[in-house]
Amino acid sequence: MWSGDELDLDAYLARIGYQGERGPGGELRPDLSTLKAVQRAHTAAIPFESLDVLLGRPVALDLKSIEDKLVHGRRGGYCYEQNSLLAAALERIGFEVSGRGARNRTRGDAVLAVTHAVLVVTVEGEPWLCDTGFGFQGPREPVPLGRPGAEVRQGEWSYRVREDEDGVLTLCMLRGDDWRDLYAFSPQPYLPVDYVVLNHYSSTHPASSFAGRLIVHLPGDGVRRALVGRELTRLHPDGRAEPEIVGPDGLLGVLDREFGLRLPDRDAAELVRIHRAED
Repeated sequence: MWSGDELDLDAYLARIGYQGERGPGGELRPDLSTLKAVQRAHTAAIPFESLDVLLGRPVALDLKSIEDKLVHGRRGGYCYEQNSLLAAALERIGFEVSGRGARNRTRGDAVLAVTHAVLVVTVEGEPWLCDTGFGFQGPREPVPLGRPGAEVRQGEWSYRVREDEDGVLTLCMLRGDDWRDLYAFSPQPYLPVDYVVLNHYSSTHPASSFAGRLIVHLPGDGVRRALVGRELTRLHPDGRAEPEIVGPDGLLGVLDREFGLRLPDRDAAELVRIHRAED
């Protein structure tokens, strides 16, 4: 389903710096410990970014293209790329992986289209929400789906899943003293081809939240970072948000220092030109 047999698993594990447990022969076991370690390593190593959309380039979702970009090219990507890569790796390890389509709920009462890709991974009969593609607010580890309302703490950050009357599940994040909705999704499975359709909208439609905007995120253990346009925000577990303006001359340094992201010279020059044109 997710082309896991085509993935260079060793290269992927090296890219994310995987340090989790292995079996006697060095193999990864499809258990909860491995699932947590893979997702945590992935979110620490591969930043969320949609720079190709800003640069006017197509976003390909075939596994080879994603692997070339995120693994060998050491770039980041947005949800369709991130979670397609994670799904391939988990499938290759031996996990049962299914896709879902989610509706962003971080913008108050605004009703947004289903444009976010997430995964449901079943381990020993229990479903877990796995997501490496929701940027700086996303979970670093799997969140249980079989225990709605149960709070899970991941370092200094807490999450829970709420089940609504219509069966829709909503992932919530604790910000200070308040639980805030991140996104909601139904039980309907999504296939890789469904993400191709959603990706086309997200990468080309003028109303897409990624169109014409520089977006780079990284969910850290403590401080989480988001660069949107010229504003770099550092989000703290207690709910504090520290904004900072990033000008064209400091852009490449911020991408490297804050997100571990280095672009080829041509892409870097074009990105700085676009950033400067916002003046």
